[in-house]
Amino acid sequence: MSEYIRKVYITGHLHPDTDSICAALSYAYLKNQLGEDTPYEARRAGSLNRETQFVLDHFGFDEPPLLVSVAPQVKDLAYQRLNGIDGETSLYDAWKLMGENNLDTLCIADEDRNLQGLIALKDIAQANLNIFDKTILGASGTTYKNVVTTLQGTLLQGCLDCTMPEGRISVGTSPEMMQDHVHEGDVVLTTNRIETQRFAVLSGAKCLVVCKGAKVSDEVLSLAGEVGCAIVATPLDTYEAARVISMAVPVRAQMLPAEKIVSFNVDTPLSEAQKTIAQTRHRFFPVLNEDGKFVGSVTPPNLLDVSPKHVILVDHNEKSQAVRDLDDAVIMEIIDHHRIGSVETTSPAVFRAEPVGCTCTILYSIFQEKGIEIPANIAGLMMSAILSDTLCFRSPTCTPRDKHAGEQLARICGEDIEEYADAMFDAGAALDGRTAEDVFHQDFKVFSRGDVKFGVGQGSFMTENSRKAAEGLVGPYLPEGAKDDDLPVVFYLFTDVKTSSSEIMWTGEDAEEVVRRAFNVEPEGGIADLPGVVSRKKQVVPAIMTAMASVLEERG
Repeated sequence: MSEYIRKVYITGHLHPDTDSICAALSYAYLKNQLGEDTPYEARRAGSLNRETQFVLDHFGFDEPPLLVSVAPQVKDLAYQRLNGIDGETSLYDAWKLMGENNLDTLCIADEDRNLQGLIALKDIAQANLNIFDKTILGASGTTYKNVVTTLQGTLLQGCLDCTMPEGRISVGTSPEMMQDHVHEGDVVLTTNRIETQRFAVLSGAKCLVVCKGAKVSDEVLSLAGEVGCAIVATPLDTYEAARVISMAVPVRAQMLPAEKIVSFNVDTPLSEAQKTIAQTRHRFFPVLNEDGKFVGSVTPPNLLDVSPKHVILVDHNEKSQAVRDLDDAVIMEIIDHHRIGSVETTSPAVFRAEPVGCTCTILYSIFQEKGIEIPANIAGLMMSAILSDTLCFRSPTCTPRDKHAGEQLARICGEDIEEYADAMFDAGAALDGRTAEDVFHQDFKVFSRGDVKFGVGQGSFMTENSRKAAEGLVGPYLPEGAKDDDLPVVFYLFTDVKTSSSEIMWTGEDAEEVVRRAFNVEPEGGIADLPGVVSRKKQVVPAIMTAMASVLEERG
């Protein structure tokens, strides 16, 4: 691919089930084994249910990071990746660095990359033009090292890491001219006249800057050592030295402190950054990473160079089930086993949709096609997804391919299918400590076609008691759940795995009539028995869509 791809997210649908999560993790592993430079990362689009958490814990996986939106963020901009300069850097060195890199602003950060402030070219110019601030060196805690570097000189006497005295800066031309102008603690710039140098030291100067490469006599060096006066020799003439010495001030003394800076995190949405930039007069904004560390800067022109997020969708292909802002992303692939839905792509994409019972069955085939060995823990994930989606091979959606893949994967991970499936389904059905909202959303999908829009949730249970307990918890919550998800109609399927049957509950206008027509049953007390019905994809959603369309047509 010609365009730069920072990372590819592999994600399942909202309210992820076991297949959605396990497919994302397994496919990310496969893609990363193919030797491509681009990293692939599994993400989740919602909270995990207990069944899926059991699977991840059993096979030693952490839950994938949450992916709320795929809208562009600051991290997707071609922002300037920079290192912050040290706060002790002189204004002179900062100015040179700006010129070398064609910058007009630099950020100051400590050794741990914590943002401390920023310095702009105008700040350096202002400091350089302020010729009346004669105490700037001492007041700012400037080190002799900065002074020596700025003056391109040599420290003949003194301590490089010590700070400059707090006296004034003055130019010493002759003892007569210095009589009333040099005081205790001053910094004095002199030439080659020994008597001038001696007089400055005897007058209490704490730093002598000898210009034009002039020689400093042993007498002056000895005298300066006795009274603690540092001596700096510079090849610059007096005029040049006087002009540039204030540029030795550390940038921390002139910077705009961090608390006054408008900065962005790499996770800041691009739309939010654009709004902030439009509302401020600033044109330079530091960028911090997820840990709050300085990593670079962004300017308004950077907003024109955005790399959209790249995603691979697994176990879904309907926009209503996908992560937010999908239209802003580049969909590279879709791997699914459901009907073809409403997702559209802006460019050609790999679309692999096959009539099998589970997405991980398709992934098993892809592993074989690519010649990638399946490790035991990945095999465990994929086996779990197949058992979950096919209700341990009992669902009418289960195909010979699902059964073959599940059995082969069980051999690789060393699990007994029946024992493991019982434990997995029991973990998912356990209600202790759970809320109605939690159970309602553990496996919930939204479907739409034209004007028809509805949600269908499903829970799988190994015993009648656990199924009835779930019905008592979720049933009263259905109206609230429909309202929270902004759906006119919601159905919930309570499936008994052992008997391969379900009971259905509902909420919304005409929902009961839809159930009556879809399944040819007579509901009683807000519930209907559905013998032999276990598949939401194959037995429930198509029937509900047909019945809802019929009811809507009659209502006109």
